[in-house]
Amino acid sequence: CPSAGRPLYVRPRSRELGSMRNRIILALAPLALLAAAGCDAGADGEARTQSMQQAGPEATAMVAEAVVYKSPTCGCCTGWIEHLRANGFEAEPVDLEQYAALSAKKAEHGVPSQLASCHTARIGGYTIEGHVPAEVVARLLREQPDDIVGLAVPGMPIGSPGMEGPNPEVYDVIAFDEAGNQSVYATIDPR
Repeated sequence: CPSAGRPLYVRPRSRELGSMRNRIILALAPLALLAAAGCDAGADGEARTQSMQQAGPEATAMVAEAVVYKSPTCGCCTGWIEHLRANGFEAEPVDLEQYAALSAKKAEHGVPSQLASCHTARIGGYTIEGHVPAEVVARLLREQPDDIVGLAVPGMPIGSPGMEGPNPEVYDVIAFDEAGNQSVYATIDPR
């Protein structure tokens, strides 16, 4: 039932989980969740997504670790990291003192300049730019599309994770590929 394309990569959560046996168990855990959720080989993508949504974002997050490149003084970046952690992701902040260093990370990971936000993360082999909700990241990791390199929420829309506040606004999560082509991956209405 898992999508064809990228192989599932599981990073052990600690040194104790580093043995080959435990890596295999962790690699098979998402498949067990799919089976438990009633996913069969004939299920279409929508049924597969609904089954995993019922299992919750933590089902995918348990196999993902986020490395988040950010400014040490950015409060909304810290808020987004807390949002990831609250949804089961392990998140490691990497503070970059110079804006040039953060810009270089964005370029290194293929973020188109018009999609830039305040932080850049790497999760499950994908680039996540800005305030992308954890449930959308979990969907990306479940689907494992091989035609995109990442997701972005350009700017800092009010109501996005880490940018909570009055008058939340509807915003798009944009998928982008290596050539910089873009498409709407999800529309979020936090109102």
